[in-house]
Amino acid sequence: MSAYRTPPMKKSDEAENNELDMARAQGDVYVSTLNHMAKDVADDGGEKRVGDYVIAYAVEKAEGMHHMKSGNLEWREPDEENVHVEVSVRDGADNRFIPNLKVHVTLIDPDGKEMGTHEQPFVWHPWLYHYGRNWKVTQSGTYKMHVRVEAPDFPRHDEKNGKRYAEDVEVDFDSVKIETGQG
Repeated sequence: MSAYRTPPMKKSDEAENNELDMARAQGDVYVSTLNHMAKDVADDGGEKRVGDYVIAYAVEKAEGMHHMKSGNLEWREPDEENVHVEVSVRDGADNRFIPNLKVHVTLIDPDGKEMGTHEQPFVWHPWLYHYGRNWKVTQSGTYKMHVRVEAPDFPRHDEKNGKRYAEDVEVDFDSVKIETGQG
């Protein structure tokens, strides 16, 4: 696991102080919605700082989603899936959601059995962007969750502030309370 470091937030040729404050304000609103999800909506949630990021999770019952199929949106209810795992990856300096990442999750059940590793795709949500998918797990209980985020290949503006997200990071959550079901 990479040690946490606060990414730079300095006045530069790309960002004045008031603009950096606007970025922080965006992050504050995102954190407020994330806290609502983790504390008021989901069955469980938590977060840790690692590398240049703050990585958070929320788990709730599996839910239906629109998926693109043959150029059309198609609504799909969960089949055998019984939990929805959400991951948020935020900038460690301003708390804004970071798009276009490859996020992988491994779940380990209460008996120590690995449930698999899956990429968590970006999920559009009416009020909380996240990476997520429905999973099928063996039982309700306390799970372990391993999250790996690959270093993104997108460009970063700003010579002073853009040097961030250069390494893959991994983080473990050891007490993830999962209640199975479909919502």
